[in-house]
Amino acid sequence: MKKLFNFTLAMSLVMVLGVLQSVQARTIEIEVYGMTCAFCVDSLERKFGDMQSISNVEVSLKQKKIRLQTEENLPSIESIKKAVLEAGFTPVKITVLADEK
Repeated sequence: MKKLFNFTLAMSLVMVLGVLQSVQARTIEIEVYGMTCAFCVDSLERKFGDMQSISNVEVSLKQKKIRLQTEENLPSIESIKKAVLEAGFTPVKITVLADEK
């Protein structure tokens, strides 16, 4: 009985944390000029992967886009633009996407 209680408690905690994380997250899509090869993709993945407030990075060479899963208000749009520029690319358009649920 005690094992069942501990398991139920643990599962409840996992569910609550998952809900809190999804509520406090946002998705940002950046159209990028200058991406031409796999090294470009790797450079951008490493740049954004090192930022603390970003939980997921997807870079598409074909679409010339970066998709970031971030905390609610961090990083700022300005710091995202700066990171793209520092990596050697030009941010053409930055869009905060609506919640996809």
